[in-house]
Amino acid sequence: MKFVELNKLSSSEKEYLLKRPSINIEETMDIVKPILDSIKSAGHVKVIEYAEKFDRFQGEEIAVTENEFFQAESVLNKEVKDAIDIAASNIRKFHEKQYPANYEVETMPSVLCRREFRPIDSVGLYIPGGTAVLPSTVLMLGIPAQIAGCKRVVSCTPVKDIINPAVLYAAKAAGIKELYKVGGAQAIGLMAYGTECIKKVDKIFGPGNQFVTAAKTLVSIDPDGCLVDMPAGPSEVLVIADETANPAFIAADLLSQAEHGVDSQVILVTNSRSLIEKVGEEVRNQLEELPRKQIAAECLKNSLYILVDTIDDAIEFSNNYAPEHLIVNFENVDERLKQIINAGSVFVGPYTPESVGDYASGTNHSLPTYGYAKAIGGVSVEMFMKSMTFQKLSKEGLKDISNTVITLAQTEQLDAHANAVKVRFK
Repeated sequence: MKFVELNKLSSSEKEYLLKRPSINIEETMDIVKPILDSIKSAGHVKVIEYAEKFDRFQGEEIAVTENEFFQAESVLNKEVKDAIDIAASNIRKFHEKQYPANYEVETMPSVLCRREFRPIDSVGLYIPGGTAVLPSTVLMLGIPAQIAGCKRVVSCTPVKDIINPAVLYAAKAAGIKELYKVGGAQAIGLMAYGTECIKKVDKIFGPGNQFVTAAKTLVSIDPDGCLVDMPAGPSEVLVIADETANPAFIAADLLSQAEHGVDSQVILVTNSRSLIEKVGEEVRNQLEELPRKQIAAECLKNSLYILVDTIDDAIEFSNNYAPEHLIVNFENVDERLKQIINAGSVFVGPYTPESVGDYASGTNHSLPTYGYAKAIGGVSVEMFMKSMTFQKLSKEGLKDISNTVITLAQTEQLDAHANAVKVRFK
């Protein structure tokens, strides 16, 4: 990891630190767009072709069968099933509180305005599976969709031959019945455009690599495509700590994100030079014990130790960076949480590792990256719904508001708008 002292940098150098590891957007788009175009025009045969090419899929049918769900439950050991059940229960408890409330307001006498929520009819969930199996993401996306009341929930994940039983068990826990063994941009194309065999969805959710993110971006601006939740890309974590923090804890937190992928980014911001030295030693020691140490080591090349003068400086940097995951581990931390304004999910204190949010605390782990936490939060029940507004006026109510509407319509030179009110009183 690189070491920098924030107070010795110029404004432009500080700005550069906020950038994520470089991704060649044009090159990625050039790879992804032909895949989407061919699925859009040729349909199912192209989905299978790309699944074989990129996922190394082997088989004739990408749809998961009822028998595969049954077999998964029978072969999965009880410890894993219990863990999935507990995680699902916690995620459900937290997300049930998010169900939005309808309301009605009488803005003027006999002018009634109402807001109501409806579930999105058909949604698609992307479950990454390139370098790791992620049943946790199945729960994080499937359970909010279930709570929202979406009628059709489609899920896609890359599979070479046999789908991981933990993924299938998690899918069952989340109420997902329609699951396809396809990943990458081809999965996004399948869900966004549909084929002669599979109907398209109205909105796609889920994180993924740069190709998945590019595909989600492209289908979201195509009138024939669909909406997406957010461009959730490579994972990232920022840790703010002082000299009271345990170096082993911090090193473990940094490595837990570094093992996600070589394009992930991990950052420690602290006012203690000695803590950086101790964390660096712990990172080196713990890294050697990780099965995915090559991936983590590559990620660390793009990652940072940042020395600041004060914890206030650290919080300011974090707010500018707007991390996907923010771990805060310093004295009087609870008193300073109001200073944090930009982060996807915040982990408070020495005994709140980021991994609890990834799996089982109850909060959602599908979160904004690339600094988008400045403008959007993580996946929630509301994201699987849309609001509709209603208004109903009596004749008296329309009469009371008519002059206001007519005046504004005439100010905008939209006389037909004004006439729509006038004609009702002729």
